[in-house]
Amino acid sequence: MICSLLFALNAAGQEQDSIAVGQTEQGKTNLMGRVHQVQQFLDNKAKAKVDPRYIEVPDKPWRVIARYKENAVWVDYGNSMEVPENNTRADWSLSFNPPVAASVGVWVGYRGTGLSISQSLAKNAGRYFSFSTTGAKYGFNFRLRRFRTGDTELKATTYTNGVAVYDTITQGDMPAPVWIRSVYANGYYVFNGRHYSQAAAYNQSVIQRRSAGSLLVGATWFQSSFDYSDVYNTIFMMLGNNVGRIKVHQANLGLGYGYNWVPLRGLVVNAMVMPTVSVYNRVKIYKYDFNYALALSGEQPDDYGTWNSETKTWANGKKHKPLGIIETEEDYPTDVECWEADSETEYSAFRFNVDLRLGIAYNWRNYFIGLQAQYNNFNYKKDYSKVNIFDAYARLSLGVRL
Repeated sequence: MICSLLFALNAAGQEQDSIAVGQTEQGKTNLMGRVHQVQQFLDNKAKAKVDPRYIEVPDKPWRVIARYKENAVWVDYGNSMEVPENNTRADWSLSFNPPVAASVGVWVGYRGTGLSISQSLAKNAGRYFSFSTTGAKYGFNFRLRRFRTGDTELKATTYTNGVAVYDTITQGDMPAPVWIRSVYANGYYVFNGRHYSQAAAYNQSVIQRRSAGSLLVGATWFQSSFDYSDVYNTIFMMLGNNVGRIKVHQANLGLGYGYNWVPLRGLVVNAMVMPTVSVYNRVKIYKYDFNYALALSGEQPDDYGTWNSETKTWANGKKHKPLGIIETEEDYPTDVECWEADSETEYSAFRFNVDLRLGIAYNWRNYFIGLQAQYNNFNYKKDYSKVNIFDAYARLSLGVRL
Protein backbone atom coordinates (compact mmCIF):
# COMPACT_ATOMS: atom_id res chain seq x y z
CA MET A 1 0.00 0.00 0.00
CA ILE A 2 2.82 2.36 0.88
CA CYS A 3 4.59 1.64 -2.43
CA SER A 4 1.31 2.23 -4.32
CA LEU A 5 0.84 5.55 -2.50
CA LEU A 6 4.39 6.72 -3.27
CA PHE A 7 3.94 5.75 -6.92
CA ALA A 8 0.68 7.70 -7.10
CA LEU A 9 2.30 10.77 -5.49
CA ASN A 10 5.26 10.57 -7.86
CA ALA A 11 2.96 10.33 -10.88
CA ALA A 12 0.94 13.30 -9.64
CA GLY A 13 4.15 15.31 -9.08
CA GLN A 14 5.35 14.59 -12.61
CA GLU A 15 1.98 15.66 -13.97
CA GLN A 16 2.13 18.92 -11.98
CA ASP A 17 5.70 19.56 -13.20
CA SER A 18 4.51 19.05 -16.79
CA ILE A 19 1.64 21.47 -16.23
CA ALA A 20 3.99 24.04 -14.62
CA VAL A 21 6.46 23.78 -17.51
CA GLY A 22 3.61 24.18 -19.97
CA GLN A 23 2.30 27.23 -18.12
CA THR A 24 5.78 28.78 -18.05
CA GLU A 25 6.25 28.27 -21.77
CA GLN A 26 2.78 29.68 -22.43
CA GLY A 27 3.58 32.70 -20.22
CA LYS A 28 6.78 33.36 -22.17
CA THR A 29 4.87 33.09 -25.44
CA ASN A 30 2.21 35.53 -24.20
CA LEU A 31 4.86 37.98 -23.00
CA MET A 32 6.71 37.88 -26.33
CA GLY A 33 3.39 38.37 -28.08
CA ARG A 34 2.66 41.50 -26.04
CA VAL A 35 6.16 42.86 -26.67
CA HIS A 36 5.66 42.29 -30.40
CA GLN A 37 2.33 44.12 -30.25
CA VAL A 38 3.97 47.11 -28.55
CA GLN A 39 6.71 47.14 -31.19
CA GLN A 40 4.13 47.03 -33.97
CA PHE A 41 2.23 49.90 -32.34
CA LEU A 42 5.36 52.06 -32.09
CA ASP A 43 6.36 51.20 -35.67
CA ASN A 44 2.94 52.20 -36.95
CA LYS A 45 2.96 55.45 -34.98
CA ALA A 46 6.41 56.35 -36.35
CA LYS A 47 5.47 55.69 -39.97
CA ALA A 48 1.82 56.74 -39.99
CA LYS A 49 1.02 59.59 -42.40
CA VAL A 50 4.66 60.54 -42.87
CA ASP A 51 5.84 61.84 -46.24
CA PRO A 52 9.10 59.91 -46.94
CA ARG A 53 10.36 62.80 -49.06
CA TYR A 54 10.53 64.92 -45.89
CA ILE A 55 10.89 62.41 -43.04
CA GLU A 56 12.83 59.16 -43.13
CA VAL A 57 12.00 56.42 -40.62
CA PRO A 58 15.19 54.32 -40.12
CA ASP A 59 14.91 50.56 -40.54
CA LYS A 60 16.80 49.90 -37.30
CA PRO A 61 14.40 50.76 -34.47
CA TRP A 62 16.60 50.53 -31.36
CA ARG A 63 18.81 53.40 -30.19
CA VAL A 64 21.39 53.72 -27.44
CA ILE A 65 22.51 57.27 -26.66
CA ALA A 66 25.26 58.55 -24.37
CA ARG A 67 24.54 62.02 -23.00
CA TYR A 68 26.46 64.84 -21.37
CA LYS A 69 24.26 67.55 -19.90
CA GLU A 70 24.70 70.97 -18.30
CA ASN A 71 21.77 71.93 -16.04
CA ALA A 72 21.00 75.38 -14.70
CA VAL A 73 18.24 76.58 -12.40
CA TRP A 74 17.60 79.94 -10.75
CA VAL A 75 14.89 80.59 -8.18
CA ASP A 76 13.80 83.94 -6.75
CA TYR A 77 11.15 84.05 -4.02
CA GLY A 78 10.02 87.26 -2.40
CA ASN A 79 7.37 88.31 0.09
CA SER A 80 6.24 91.32 2.13
CA MET A 81 4.47 91.24 5.47
CA GLU A 82 2.74 94.17 7.12
CA VAL A 83 1.80 94.48 10.82
CA PRO A 84 -0.62 97.45 11.08
CA GLU A 85 -0.80 97.21 14.90
CA ASN A 86 2.76 98.54 15.30
CA ASN A 87 3.11 100.15 11.86
CA THR A 88 5.88 97.84 10.67
CA ARG A 89 6.59 96.05 7.40
CA ALA A 90 9.13 93.40 6.43
CA ASP A 91 10.36 92.91 2.85
CA TRP A 92 12.51 89.90 2.06
CA SER A 93 13.69 87.85 -0.90
CA LEU A 94 15.43 84.51 -1.10
CA SER A 95 17.41 83.49 -4.18
CA PHE A 96 18.85 80.07 -5.04
CA ASN A 97 21.64 80.45 -7.56
CA PRO A 98 23.47 77.13 -7.77
CA PRO A 99 26.31 76.82 -10.27
CA VAL A 100 25.71 75.05 -13.55
CA ALA A 101 25.77 71.31 -12.82
CA ALA A 102 27.15 68.72 -15.24
CA SER A 103 25.81 65.17 -15.50
CA VAL A 104 26.38 62.09 -17.64
CA GLY A 105 23.83 59.45 -18.54
CA VAL A 106 22.43 57.02 -21.05
CA TRP A 107 19.18 56.86 -23.01
CA VAL A 108 17.83 53.55 -24.34
CA GLY A 109 14.71 53.20 -26.43
CA TYR A 110 12.73 51.73 -29.29
CA ARG A 111 11.65 54.15 -32.04
CA GLY A 112 10.63 57.36 -30.30
CA THR A 113 10.05 55.86 -26.86
CA GLY A 114 12.75 55.44 -24.23
CA LEU A 115 14.11 55.98 -20.75
CA SER A 116 17.08 57.99 -19.56
CA ILE A 117 18.94 58.14 -16.26
CA SER A 118 21.92 60.34 -15.46
CA GLN A 119 24.16 61.09 -12.51
CA SER A 120 25.59 64.45 -11.56
CA LEU A 121 29.38 64.68 -11.73
CA ALA A 122 29.43 66.67 -8.49
CA LYS A 123 29.45 64.52 -5.37
CA ASN A 124 25.98 64.02 -3.84
CA ALA A 125 24.56 66.70 -6.16
CA GLY A 126 21.65 64.63 -7.43
CA ARG A 127 20.17 62.33 -10.06
CA TYR A 128 18.02 62.91 -13.11
CA PHE A 129 15.42 60.63 -14.65
CA SER A 130 13.41 61.15 -17.84
CA PHE A 131 10.90 59.34 -20.05
CA SER A 132 9.97 60.43 -23.57
CA THR A 133 7.82 59.18 -26.40
CA THR A 134 7.17 60.67 -29.84
CA GLY A 135 5.13 59.85 -32.91
CA ALA A 136 4.40 61.53 -36.21
CA LYS A 137 2.02 64.05 -34.66
CA TYR A 138 2.68 63.98 -30.93
CA GLY A 139 5.37 64.05 -28.28
CA PHE A 140 5.53 63.60 -24.53
CA ASN A 141 8.42 64.24 -22.13
CA PHE A 142 8.68 63.57 -18.41
CA ARG A 143 11.63 64.75 -16.33
CA LEU A 144 12.32 64.14 -12.64
CA ARG A 145 15.19 65.87 -10.89
CA ARG A 146 16.48 66.03 -7.32
CA PHE A 147 19.62 67.83 -6.21
CA ARG A 148 21.00 70.03 -3.47
CA THR A 149 22.82 73.33 -3.36
CA GLY A 150 24.20 75.74 -0.80
CA ASP A 151 24.49 78.84 -2.99
CA THR A 152 21.89 81.21 -1.60
CA GLU A 153 21.30 84.92 -1.16
CA LEU A 154 18.88 86.33 1.41
CA LYS A 155 17.86 89.99 1.58
CA ALA A 156 15.64 91.23 4.38
CA THR A 157 14.59 94.73 5.42
CA THR A 158 12.32 95.71 8.34
CA TYR A 159 10.56 99.10 8.36
CA THR A 160 8.97 100.95 11.28
CA ASN A 161 6.89 104.01 10.43
CA GLY A 162 8.35 103.83 6.94
CA VAL A 163 11.96 103.95 8.16
CA ALA A 164 14.32 100.98 7.69
CA VAL A 165 15.41 99.79 11.13
CA TYR A 166 17.00 96.47 10.20
CA ASP A 167 18.65 95.49 6.94
CA THR A 168 20.64 92.38 6.12
CA ILE A 169 22.14 90.69 3.06
CA THR A 170 23.45 87.17 3.49
CA GLN A 171 25.15 85.53 0.54
CA GLY A 172 27.15 82.35 0.14
CA ASP A 173 26.87 78.76 1.30
CA MET A 174 24.07 77.98 3.73
CA PRO A 175 25.02 75.98 6.84
CA ALA A 176 22.87 73.09 5.54
CA PRO A 177 22.12 72.48 1.84
CA VAL A 178 18.87 73.35 0.11
CA TRP A 179 17.15 70.35 -1.48
CA ILE A 180 15.45 71.16 -4.79
CA ARG A 181 13.06 68.69 -6.41
CA SER A 182 11.23 69.25 -9.68
CA VAL A 183 8.83 67.37 -11.94
CA TYR A 184 8.37 68.49 -15.53
CA ALA A 185 5.83 66.93 -17.91
CA ASN A 186 5.22 68.29 -21.39
CA GLY A 187 3.04 67.09 -24.26
CA TYR A 188 2.57 68.61 -27.70
CA TYR A 189 0.65 68.05 -30.92
CA VAL A 190 2.17 68.76 -34.37
CA PHE A 191 -0.27 70.03 -36.99
CA ASN A 192 2.07 69.37 -39.94
CA GLY A 193 3.32 66.00 -38.75
CA ARG A 194 3.44 64.71 -42.32
CA HIS A 195 6.37 67.00 -43.20
CA TYR A 196 7.80 68.22 -39.87
CA SER A 197 9.23 66.18 -36.99
CA GLN A 198 10.17 67.67 -33.63
CA ALA A 199 11.88 64.37 -32.76
CA ALA A 200 14.34 64.61 -35.65
CA ALA A 201 16.41 67.16 -33.73
CA TYR A 202 15.84 66.04 -30.13
CA ASN A 203 15.92 62.25 -29.97
CA GLN A 204 16.82 61.29 -33.57
CA SER A 205 14.10 58.64 -33.86
CA VAL A 206 13.55 59.89 -37.44
CA ILE A 207 15.63 61.86 -39.95
CA GLN A 208 14.45 65.14 -41.47
CA ARG A 209 15.29 65.17 -45.19
CA ARG A 210 13.80 68.51 -46.28
CA SER A 211 13.18 71.79 -44.49
CA ALA A 212 9.71 72.18 -43.03
CA GLY A 213 7.85 73.87 -40.19
CA SER A 214 4.64 73.48 -38.23
CA LEU A 215 2.36 75.01 -35.67
CA LEU A 216 2.35 73.18 -32.35
CA VAL A 217 -0.03 73.20 -29.41
CA GLY A 218 1.34 72.10 -26.06
CA ALA A 219 0.54 71.56 -22.40
CA THR A 220 3.03 71.60 -19.51
CA TRP A 221 2.82 70.57 -15.87
CA PHE A 222 5.57 71.82 -13.59
CA GLN A 223 5.98 71.33 -9.86
CA SER A 224 8.95 72.06 -7.69
CA SER A 225 9.84 72.17 -4.02
CA PHE A 226 12.60 73.95 -2.15
CA ASP A 227 13.40 72.63 1.30
CA TYR A 228 15.92 74.29 3.61
CA SER A 229 14.14 73.45 6.88
CA ASP A 230 17.25 72.25 8.64
CA VAL A 231 18.02 73.30 12.20
CA TYR A 232 21.34 74.73 11.02
CA ASN A 233 19.44 77.09 8.70
CA THR A 234 17.42 78.55 11.57
CA ILE A 235 18.68 82.11 11.10
CA PHE A 236 17.88 82.00 7.37
CA MET A 237 14.33 80.90 8.18
CA MET A 238 13.92 83.57 10.87
CA LEU A 239 15.07 86.31 8.50
CA GLY A 240 12.82 84.87 5.78
CA ASN A 241 9.55 85.26 7.70
CA ASN A 242 9.98 81.77 9.23
CA VAL A 243 9.54 80.05 5.84
CA GLY A 244 11.39 76.74 5.54
CA ARG A 245 9.78 75.01 2.55
CA ILE A 246 8.14 76.20 -0.66
CA LYS A 247 6.08 74.16 -3.14
CA VAL A 248 5.10 75.43 -6.59
CA HIS A 249 2.52 73.79 -8.89
CA GLN A 250 1.73 75.16 -12.33
CA ALA A 251 -0.15 74.01 -15.46
CA ASN A 252 0.41 75.81 -18.77
CA LEU A 253 -1.18 75.79 -22.22
CA GLY A 254 0.56 77.24 -25.25
CA LEU A 255 0.62 77.65 -29.01
CA GLY A 256 3.97 77.82 -30.78
CA TYR A 257 5.88 77.23 -33.97
CA GLY A 258 8.81 74.98 -34.81
CA TYR A 259 10.99 74.87 -37.91
CA ASN A 260 13.50 72.29 -39.16
CA TRP A 261 16.17 73.65 -41.47
CA VAL A 262 18.08 71.04 -43.51
CA PRO A 263 21.10 72.75 -45.14
CA LEU A 264 22.67 69.45 -46.22
CA ARG A 265 21.89 65.74 -46.13
CA GLY A 266 21.88 64.32 -42.60
CA LEU A 267 22.02 67.71 -40.86
CA VAL A 268 18.99 69.38 -39.26
CA VAL A 269 18.74 72.59 -37.21
CA ASN A 270 15.56 73.13 -35.20
CA ALA A 271 14.18 76.18 -33.42
CA MET A 272 10.92 76.18 -31.49
CA VAL A 273 9.23 78.91 -29.47
CA MET A 274 5.99 78.46 -27.56
CA PRO A 275 4.48 81.26 -25.44
CA THR A 276 2.28 79.76 -22.73
CA VAL A 277 -0.27 80.93 -20.21
CA SER A 278 -0.73 79.32 -16.81
CA VAL A 279 -4.25 78.03 -16.19
CA TYR A 280 -3.40 76.72 -12.71
CA ASN A 281 -0.84 78.40 -10.48
CA ARG A 282 -0.40 77.55 -6.81
CA VAL A 283 2.28 78.24 -4.20
CA LYS A 284 2.29 76.65 -0.77
CA ILE A 285 4.71 77.84 1.88
CA TYR A 286 5.48 76.05 5.14
CA LYS A 287 6.36 78.13 8.18
CA TYR A 288 8.39 76.95 11.15
CA ASP A 289 8.67 77.87 14.80
CA PHE A 290 11.79 77.81 16.97
CA ASN A 291 12.85 77.86 20.57
CA TYR A 292 14.95 80.95 19.78
CA ALA A 293 14.04 84.39 18.39
CA LEU A 294 16.25 87.04 16.82
CA ALA A 295 17.50 89.62 19.29
CA LEU A 296 18.36 92.90 17.58
CA SER A 297 20.35 94.04 20.61
CA GLY A 298 22.50 90.93 20.62
CA GLU A 299 21.94 90.35 24.34
CA GLN A 300 21.86 86.77 25.62
CA PRO A 301 20.04 86.48 28.97
CA ASP A 302 21.27 83.54 31.02
CA ASP A 303 18.19 82.96 33.19
CA TYR A 304 16.16 80.84 30.74
CA GLY A 305 17.37 77.50 32.07
CA THR A 306 17.06 74.34 29.99
CA TRP A 307 14.75 73.70 27.02
CA ASN A 308 11.92 71.15 27.31
CA SER A 309 11.20 69.60 23.89
CA GLU A 310 7.88 68.08 25.01
CA THR A 311 6.29 71.27 26.38
CA LYS A 312 8.24 73.47 23.97
CA THR A 313 9.12 75.92 26.73
CA TRP A 314 12.21 76.99 28.58
CA ALA A 315 12.59 76.42 32.32
CA ASN A 316 11.36 79.97 33.02
CA GLY A 317 8.11 79.28 31.09
CA LYS A 318 8.96 81.33 27.99
CA LYS A 319 8.84 79.88 24.46
CA HIS A 320 11.58 81.88 22.73
CA LYS A 321 15.05 82.72 23.91
CA PRO A 322 16.75 85.73 22.28
CA LEU A 323 19.38 84.71 19.73
CA GLY A 324 22.20 87.18 19.40
CA ILE A 325 24.60 87.84 16.58
CA ILE A 326 26.48 84.72 15.48
CA GLU A 327 29.89 85.55 14.06
CA THR A 328 31.56 82.14 14.24
CA GLU A 329 30.41 78.53 14.20
CA GLU A 330 31.25 78.24 17.90
CA ASP A 331 28.67 80.95 18.70
CA TYR A 332 25.81 78.79 17.39
CA PRO A 333 23.78 77.30 20.29
CA THR A 334 23.71 73.52 20.50
CA ASP A 335 20.11 73.36 21.78
CA VAL A 336 18.38 75.06 18.83
CA GLU A 337 15.22 73.28 17.69
CA CYS A 338 12.74 73.94 14.88
CA TRP A 339 9.43 72.39 13.89
CA GLU A 340 6.72 72.94 11.28
CA ALA A 341 4.06 75.28 12.67
CA ASP A 342 1.81 76.45 9.85
CA SER A 343 1.29 76.53 6.08
CA GLU A 344 -0.24 78.99 3.63
CA THR A 345 -1.58 78.32 0.13
CA GLU A 346 -2.09 81.01 -2.49
CA TYR A 347 -3.39 80.92 -6.07
CA SER A 348 -2.26 83.32 -8.74
CA ALA A 349 -4.12 84.67 -11.74
CA PHE A 350 -3.03 83.90 -15.30
CA ARG A 351 0.72 84.29 -15.87
CA PHE A 352 2.61 84.32 -19.16
CA ASN A 353 5.62 82.01 -19.52
CA VAL A 354 7.76 80.79 -22.39
CA ASP A 355 9.21 77.53 -23.72
CA LEU A 356 12.26 77.91 -25.98
CA ARG A 357 14.13 75.04 -27.65
CA LEU A 358 17.08 74.70 -30.00
CA GLY A 359 18.29 71.43 -31.48
CA ILE A 360 21.00 70.39 -33.94
CA ALA A 361 21.54 66.82 -35.16
CA TYR A 362 23.72 65.12 -37.75
CA ASN A 363 23.17 61.55 -38.98
CA TRP A 364 25.61 59.29 -40.84
CA ARG A 365 25.18 55.57 -41.44
CA ASN A 366 23.73 54.18 -38.19
CA TYR A 367 25.29 56.87 -35.99
CA PHE A 368 24.18 60.35 -34.99
CA ILE A 369 25.30 63.26 -32.84
CA GLY A 370 23.11 65.99 -31.42
CA LEU A 371 23.18 69.19 -29.41
CA GLN A 372 19.98 70.32 -27.70
CA ALA A 373 19.08 73.23 -25.46
CA GLN A 374 15.86 74.18 -23.70
CA TYR A 375 14.79 77.18 -21.60
CA ASN A 376 11.65 77.44 -19.47
CA ASN A 377 10.39 80.26 -17.30
CA PHE A 378 7.72 79.74 -14.63
CA ASN A 379 6.51 82.67 -12.56
CA TYR A 380 3.91 83.37 -9.90
CA LYS A 381 2.70 86.66 -8.45
CA LYS A 382 -0.12 87.61 -6.11
CA ASP A 383 -0.38 90.57 -3.79
CA TYR A 384 2.98 90.72 -1.99
CA SER A 385 4.23 87.26 -2.97
CA LYS A 386 6.20 86.41 -6.11
CA VAL A 387 8.16 83.44 -7.40
CA ASN A 388 10.35 83.27 -10.50
CA ILE A 389 11.87 79.98 -11.66
CA PHE A 390 14.26 79.80 -14.60
CA ASP A 391 15.09 76.28 -15.75
CA ALA A 392 17.50 75.57 -18.62
CA TYR A 393 19.81 72.88 -19.94
CA ALA A 394 22.23 72.15 -22.78
CA ARG A 395 22.83 68.53 -23.80
CA LEU A 396 25.34 66.77 -26.05
CA SER A 397 24.27 63.35 -27.38
CA LEU A 398 26.09 60.59 -29.28
CA GLY A 399 24.12 57.52 -30.31
CA VAL A 400 23.90 54.42 -32.47
CA ARG A 401 20.96 52.65 -34.10
CA LEU A 402 20.66 48.89 -33.60
